[in-house]
Amino acid sequence: MNPVIENLLTRRSCRAFLNKEIPPEELEQILMAAKYAPSGMGRQTWKFTTVVNREKIQRLAALISQELGRNEYDMYKPQVLIIPSNDADSKFGKEDNACSLENIFLAAWSFGIGSVWLNQLQGICNTPAIRSLLTEWNIPENHVVYGMAALGYPAYPEKREAVEKIGKINIIQ
Repeated sequence: MNPVIENLLTRRSCRAFLNKEIPPEELEQILMAAKYAPSGMGRQTWKFTTVVNREKIQRLAALISQELGRNEYDMYKPQVLIIPSNDADSKFGKEDNACSLENIFLAAWSFGIGSVWLNQLQGICNTPAIRSLLTEWNIPENHVVYGMAALGYPAYPEKREAVEKIGKINIIQ
């Protein structure tokens, strides 16, 4: 099977990560894949903020936990958190960021790195405590966060085989 197709068919969300560093050269390639995602009209109004400090990631998790009333929310304790943000006025910002997240997930999996989409900041990124932290991390005030990528090596071995998915395909000739 084509290795790109195999990667697409075998990637799964990972919700438990090892405390194991992701090599910087692999993380750089994952971020490059994010930048090469499609964007509406080629405007690329996004920014990719990458947090590689687990304590800082848990600081954000605690703020989200407090804001959403979700006791002990920890974002699955990832090794790395990638926060794509986009100009709030960007007509296609949400879609652009979704494309970049998919590239992140697929690039990560190609290195055996697990990932999961986190959407908890959507709608709350401008609350005072969270915006304060995002500003501290140099995420522009006019940017919104629609989703984040939690990355790390899977704590449980993932099966790298395609699993039949539900959904219909209709080909019109």
